[in-house]
Amino acid sequence: MTRHHPRFAPVPGSRFGRVVGCIAGLALATGTACAGEGIAWKNASSNADVDAAFAQAKAESKPVFLYWGAKWCPPCNQVKATLFNRADFIERSKGFVPVYVDGDSPGAQKLGARFHVSGYPTMLLFSAQGTELTRLPGEVDPAAYTEVLTLGMNAKRPVKELVEQVRAGGRGLTPADWRLLAFYPWDASETPLVPKGGLPALLAQLAAAAPPEPAAVALRLRLKALAAAGDKAPTKPDATAAPTVLALLADAAAASALFDVLAGSPGDIVHAVSAKGTPLRQRLLQAFDAALVRFEADTSLSRADRLGALGARIDLAVLDAPKKAAPKLPPALLADLRAQVARIDVETTDGYERQAVIPSAAYLLAASGLLAESDALLKASLAKSHSPYYLMSELAGNAKKRGDKAEALRWSEQAFATSEGPATRLQWGAAHVKALVEMAPGDEVRIERTAGQLFTEAAKAPDAFYERSGRSMQRVGNQLQAWNKGGAHQATLARLQAQLDAVCAALDTTEPNRARCDALLKTPAKL
Repeated sequence: MTRHHPRFAPVPGSRFGRVVGCIAGLALATGTACAGEGIAWKNASSNADVDAAFAQAKAESKPVFLYWGAKWCPPCNQVKATLFNRADFIERSKGFVPVYVDGDSPGAQKLGARFHVSGYPTMLLFSAQGTELTRLPGEVDPAAYTEVLTLGMNAKRPVKELVEQVRAGGRGLTPADWRLLAFYPWDASETPLVPKGGLPALLAQLAAAAPPEPAAVALRLRLKALAAAGDKAPTKPDATAAPTVLALLADAAAASALFDVLAGSPGDIVHAVSAKGTPLRQRLLQAFDAALVRFEADTSLSRADRLGALGARIDLAVLDAPKKAAPKLPPALLADLRAQVARIDVETTDGYERQAVIPSAAYLLAASGLLAESDALLKASLAKSHSPYYLMSELAGNAKKRGDKAEALRWSEQAFATSEGPATRLQWGAAHVKALVEMAPGDEVRIERTAGQLFTEAAKAPDAFYERSGRSMQRVGNQLQAWNKGGAHQATLARLQAQLDAVCAALDTTEPNRARCDALLKTPAKL
């Protein structure tokens, strides 16, 4: 279980490093199992690779498990440290064709467009005939994950059809169908199942239609519906749901089974069922904190999960504080944070797990106003990280919070310079362009040099204008256009446009994203 947090979203891209021998039961570099151990991944970077995997699956009557991962991303590293190395999961993998898509491999972003994926990690399950059955969550405990995987492998119909049946009244769905719907990663999904902005309504419909038994399934869907609504709900808080939430938080066993939702979206749930300043809000905050304290002390949870529980406590402690105010946390909570971070830093020696927990720990220190301590943790971890550029990006963010623009730009530039892989470099480069435009708008030389370098690298990547890479490039275009507002830097933009024209001209005119390249410095797009 890895608690997704907004901290991972703005930091720049992806790929596993080279794997030498058998590391954590993985054999992603060669696509073969190690001495009878590990998962026999088939690396895919093109439609032909994936089609070959589907052909094998059809011949062997097996489903296809497709994993879209990233070397740098903390949740991906948590999956490697806690799931892919488990003997039961490795044994289960013999029942499907495992396919790994490295976001930095040639053509990977085109595959992302094919399968509607861009977020890391994403795990999809297909039938032997190539129909997408479901997407698998990354935030439930390994035992529950194995159960959901089994449900997906045995599914008679894809989740898309189950949703259509619910919309038509919901009759005829089996308990297994409902469980598949309850564990579907709705909040992380990029499928066409849900129209933009339609998730709260869909989850509310699913929750209302769910049978009362098993209670855990109906409750999971209801909590997800509340979390999706959050403080953006167009109506008043649903106070009628508060007794259910309070009862759940008081029940240690029931709350533990729903850890991923409770620790992942506590603020949204509280917002959805109570109004600011009311006694009910205070009761909910106290009940949530008590449950999260239990999670923190639960040694059956991973270090990342226990840290996630602490992060949720911090989120709730400042839930109703002014958005731009400096965080004011209770001394006891700060002491708890310091103690847990120190313990994690000492105890966590596995490289994958450190990449999962150290960025999270540093983020929590910074979010709690402990910038110097966050910096110290990040700097001490650079040499231990297989993706130090991720940590450098956090150091840049900390420096920006302190108002030290020169230091922020130094770390941002170093993060870009040391980032690895085509898609990753475009994403980190886009972040550096943004930093330059925001903090050094008068430095035309550096801005033009960085943007020009990105265009040069995009010319060498066959999928630079697809999915994640495409969005990275569009962010560069938007930043440069905003920087040139009123024609302040027209000569620089003209030179960059000429360079970009050459990149676009080399693309096939039938390519769907040729138009995105052509419009990059001409038509701003909402991201």
